[in-house]
Amino acid sequence: MTITRRTLGTDLTVSALGLGCMGMSEFYGTADESQGIDTIHRALDLGVTFLDTADMYGPFTNEQLVGKAIGGRRDEVQLATKFGNERLPDGTRVGINGSPAYVHAACDASLQRLGVDHIDLYYQHRVDQSVPIEETVGAMKELVEAGKVVHLGLSEASSTTIRRAHAVHPITALQTEYSLFTRDLEDEILPTIRALGIGLVPYSPLGRGLLTGAISRESGADGEADSRRSSYFPRFEGDNLAANLALVDRIREIATAKDCTPGQLALAWVLAQGDDVVPIPGTKRVAYLEENVAAADITLTADDLTALEAAVPRDAVAGDRYGDMSSIDA
Repeated sequence: MTITRRTLGTDLTVSALGLGCMGMSEFYGTADESQGIDTIHRALDLGVTFLDTADMYGPFTNEQLVGKAIGGRRDEVQLATKFGNERLPDGTRVGINGSPAYVHAACDASLQRLGVDHIDLYYQHRVDQSVPIEETVGAMKELVEAGKVVHLGLSEASSTTIRRAHAVHPITALQTEYSLFTRDLEDEILPTIRALGIGLVPYSPLGRGLLTGAISRESGADGEADSRRSSYFPRFEGDNLAANLALVDRIREIATAKDCTPGQLALAWVLAQGDDVVPIPGTKRVAYLEENVAAADITLTADDLTALEAAVPRDAVAGDRYGDMSSIDA
């Protein structure tokens, strides 16, 4: 297993593969803190040093878990967290908040939970349509000037928003969903960030587990109930799921010929989209982490890429990626 390094923006160097930590605390089945910490430690040992969390995960508990895991190893880590999806301690969702005062308060709270004196990459998790992006990024810029944050990022932002934000302060990375199952950003967003020198951090590069081949019509990825089996994710429902699993079967055929798993092949495809692309597959288990890391050693030829894109045409996936797309900046 060999993890190389890639650069986001002009000077944020991270492992070519990151680790999404969300599922260690919420959404994907039962949370197990010790298991999550073990997975993070194994990631660091393998050279996966780019860790992704957010204040809303848990809520709040995922940052605490990550903070415990990196204790004594902070210098090894490129730490990313996010603000903007405001929640109460009981989990109640308040809404999207991009007000300058909230930016400052959220950052201070994240620093405390993480137990660090700075955040390497601080994202606005969702764009607040009620607050001009210039005001939100202006407050984020103040965090950089105060030494609390090193680099700024956006998540699920439109091309127009990205350009407006970047004019206030350089944006280092855009985090958005990108995989063989989600490619709409290739039309406008990807050309925009490349023109501006902004890196891409794909979340859900395995289609929330669908592309691993481990999900069936009867169970989640781990055989346990989780948030994917709800109207929140239409691709996991009824006929949509059947159609999408048929696409996964096509990927499995190509993966078998490459002597790898469907998930490894799908992840290798994302990695092959450019040296400015750093996917952050999430997992809470060491075995799945190791499987993902092995994908970094898979070389895809031009013929492989053509075969994959023929097997999964851009518009072939059934169902929207969210049941409610209203929080996605357009």
